[in-house]
Amino acid sequence: MKRTLLTTVASAFILSAAPAFAGLSEDVAADYPYVFDLYKHFHENPELSFKEEKTSARMAEELTALGFDVTTRVGDAWVQKKVKESGAELLPGVGGYGVVAVMKNGEGPTLMIRADMDALPLEEKTGLPYASKVVTTDYQGQTAPVMHACSHDSHIAIMVGTARRLVAMKDQWKGTLVLVVQPAEEIGLGAHAMIEDGLFKRFPKPDFIIAEHTSGWDPAGAITYTPGFALANVDSVDIKIHGVGAHGSAPQMGKDPIVVGAEIVNALQTLVSRELDPLKAGVVTVGAFQAGYKHNIIPDEANLKITVRSYEDDVRAQLLSGIKRIALAQAESAGLPENLAPEVSIEPDYTPSTYNEPALTTRVMGAVAASIGEERVYERPPSMGGEDFSMFSRTADKIPAVIFWVGGADPKVFKAAQEGKGPKPPANHSPFYAPLPEPALKLGVQSMTSAAIELLKPQSAE
Repeated sequence: MKRTLLTTVASAFILSAAPAFAGLSEDVAADYPYVFDLYKHFHENPELSFKEEKTSARMAEELTALGFDVTTRVGDAWVQKKVKESGAELLPGVGGYGVVAVMKNGEGPTLMIRADMDALPLEEKTGLPYASKVVTTDYQGQTAPVMHACSHDSHIAIMVGTARRLVAMKDQWKGTLVLVVQPAEEIGLGAHAMIEDGLFKRFPKPDFIIAEHTSGWDPAGAITYTPGFALANVDSVDIKIHGVGAHGSAPQMGKDPIVVGAEIVNALQTLVSRELDPLKAGVVTVGAFQAGYKHNIIPDEANLKITVRSYEDDVRAQLLSGIKRIALAQAESAGLPENLAPEVSIEPDYTPSTYNEPALTTRVMGAVAASIGEERVYERPPSMGGEDFSMFSRTADKIPAVIFWVGGADPKVFKAAQEGKGPKPPANHSPFYAPLPEPALKLGVQSMTSAAIELLKPQSAE
């Protein structure tokens, strides 16, 4: 869906759906102080993955007050099971804190809206008056500062703002609304935990799933989207390279795992450049190379940590098998015996690629453009970042889904950077990042509300 098509679609929506959005921007603006106060509360009180106890409680409180049927601790059974299987002890405060809120409003389709709520282990450096000063332990017991550096605080505030609008506009939609407040997105496990705990069995199964993500890569005041593949498969691969230790002055007495590792790193660069179809996308990045302790000692072990990105599942399989093949072959070429072959471990809980179903994307973005103005909605290229939102549409039901982006960067700084006249604005996962709250929150609420009204509009309005 190119900009020209979106313009055509949006024009049709303006004619057919504009009455549903009449006065929406004014209502969103009037409700902004409430949404902003909620956002500030979440920003000042961030919680890490699988430790979102207070955040989930506040979300449950907000949605219950609006008349939703609310269930908490969705995903907890999966977390408890995983901890038990690992033989570890369940640390205090660790659990599955997913929240599911359901509202039925007559006969019609079922729409699921998802927002994630966990923060990052990062020290905030924004200088905001409501900046986080929280230091706590993560789900594995490691102490870390905590910051909402990926705008999940805005996601849940926008969800509440959207819920408030939709409750006030119940005469304009029919069907079932399912709001999912998801934990542990930052570690790629929260969606899986909720699905495994019966999300689509215990609660109404959606016909559509939508989400937004506030973005530091887009200017505040804009909504961007990507039809088709939008985000990547994300795999983590560890390679343990065995060797034979020796004195640095006598390398012939050992088998140097650092040299073997260096050859593996170099050979991995050919996977994308020489083995992958040039029309397909893939990334193989070695993020860590760890070996040795001293200048004159050849160690007996080296370790590589690799991130692998792809869109299509066959490309993913090709890259992962290629990594294993290269690691084993390079060790063999160095003369390492079979009992000292590298150990290649692929993390089983990977994040699958996100596919925005094209027809649903056209429909949702057309409604958003009709509501906020087509000049503020445009397509952006796919990203090699990952999001476990993808898992909700990866079940056997293959529920169509779409995630879009709400701009959060200062437009003036963004424009100057685009023109080469200034530095890039801090983006998601930076300790300096926080979205411009007013345009991001207002546009997020209006866009999500417009999308929901479109997908739940009464049949007579078709």
